Amino acid sequence: MVGAGSGTEKLKAWTARDAGLVGCRHCTRVSPIGTETCPRCGGGLTSRDPTSLQRVWAWAVVGLLFYIPANLYPMLITSTLGRPQEATIVGGVIELAQYGAWGVAAIVFFASVMIPVGKFIAIGYLAWIVRKPHGHSPKQLLHLFEVVEWIGRWSMIDVFVVAILVALVQFDLLATINPGIAAVCFALSVVFTMLSALSFDSRALWDQIETLADE
Repeated sequence: MVGAGSGTEKLKAWTARDAGLVGCRHCTRVSPIGTETCPRCGGGLTSRDPTSLQRVWAWAVVGLLFYIPANLYPMLITSTLGRPQEATIVGGVIELAQYGAWGVAAIVFFASVMIPVGKFIAIGYLAWIVRKPHGHSPKQLLHLFEVVEWIGRWSMIDVFVVAILVALVQFDLLATINPGIAAVCFALSVVFTMLSALSFDSRALWDQIETLADE
């Protein structure tokens, strides 16, 4: 980093590309810029992925398109003594709360609504902010990106719960539980948002930083 401020200490961001280096995204080995293949793992080396944002937005939009029907159509179809009942995600949360299962209702609401919506907002925010100069700390933005990646591993909790219920509750005419079309839409939405996060080139967070506050 090169000093560039006066009064309040500011530093200009100095990236690996500015130093003539490129890091491998697979094994993290640093090589001179212009090297096409990583000498350690054989992975392809590019200083920046020019198609990163296009793929981030494309996967995020597809994930959002599947998330809408995941909330409109039934997640579970329960049948008790031949009487079928359908429940959406929010409907199931309300029903659990009415039965007094506040803890389970809170977990389902957090996993099915709060986390997916938060991921869409976080991914969109990161993809939007790297396109123009900003003065945000890259450390905080990278933490936000790491949180999005980490949450993606646990986003299938709802689908796992549905799969377990379907496997356990099969009593022929007495009671059965079957997954609704929303379960498939929700699973696809999670997969596409994970692909969106994986497509994001986090090195771009450094490119549009005009000045970096001294930390």
